[in-house]
Amino acid sequence: MRHLGLDSVDLRWRREASAGQDGGRMATPVLEVSHLAKSYGGFRAVNDLSFAIAPGEVFGFLGANGAGKTTSLRMILGLMPADAGVVRLFGEPWSRPLLRRIGYLPEERGLYRRMRAAEAVTFFARLKGLDGRTARRRAVDLLGRLGLGDVVDRRVENLSRGMAQKVQLAAAIAHGPDLLILDEPFSGLDPLNQQLIEGIFRGEAAAGRAIVFSTHTMQQAERLCRRVLILRDGAKAFEGTVEEARGLLPRRVRLEAPADLSFLAALPGVSALEGPGDGRRGWEAVLASGTEAGALLAACVERGVIPTRFDSSEPTLHEVFVAVAGAAGQDLPSDEAA
Repeated sequence: MRHLGLDSVDLRWRREASAGQDGGRMATPVLEVSHLAKSYGGFRAVNDLSFAIAPGEVFGFLGANGAGKTTSLRMILGLMPADAGVVRLFGEPWSRPLLRRIGYLPEERGLYRRMRAAEAVTFFARLKGLDGRTARRRAVDLLGRLGLGDVVDRRVENLSRGMAQKVQLAAAIAHGPDLLILDEPFSGLDPLNQQLIEGIFRGEAAAGRAIVFSTHTMQQAERLCRRVLILRDGAKAFEGTVEEARGLLPRRVRLEAPADLSFLAALPGVSALEGPGDGRRGWEAVLASGTEAGALLAACVERGVIPTRFDSSEPTLHEVFVAVAGAAGQDLPSDEAA
């Protein structure tokens, strides 16, 4: 991997990502990426990407297919050379020995099919430096926690796709890494197993381990992450907390009532109002930033109108992702505005 000088690192995002306190001292970021770039001919796969992750953080690395997620993760791990940029691990310049402190689950799964489940996990843990006895103990323990206690001695080729997926996850975390990089870890898992894996992630984060994971399921990112990064066309389109991401879209209020609600359009803070039609049963108001939804309800009551439906739920991360990740060429709020 080619590393450039650190003089151009954006200190603002580094300070923000290091905001955790440890005995009054700033926590050292587990991972710092600055101005990472990769091109294939004239195609810019990753463009000037910078972010940092703190210990114990679960960080969502999001983007549509082809946005540059997997390429970025591979460059961080040294599996692919970067054209430009700096990667620092655990406060130090990137070096191969530091990779032992990382657990990686690639998008393309790869297990030796004739190995038994516990044997496969043990093998990868030993590659990361564990002795054989410790590696075997952790393998059996992890497989039990993942609901695979009764198949520890079954060959991988005889496991279902979901089982093999959990074996590979166990192989990524058995050596007790300080940083987990997981590319689509929920792929191929049913909802019950997804919930199980989410619990494993929360336990790892509570133990101080940082987790970076990519996913196409925004509900998982919403449940697990405090901060997310959304890539679009290889560049960072948004980075911030889930709450800040929701703030990128206006709040919408949906109402139904046995009366005409067009008077709501004149209320301060209502930037748009749509009536019934085009598949809508009722009215939908778009609120300007800082406007309380209760003002609409108060206006209805003042007019003697009691809505039969009043829904003021905030935008979901899924809605934000669709707007941000799919908005190439459109003007979007900047990270500073968020």
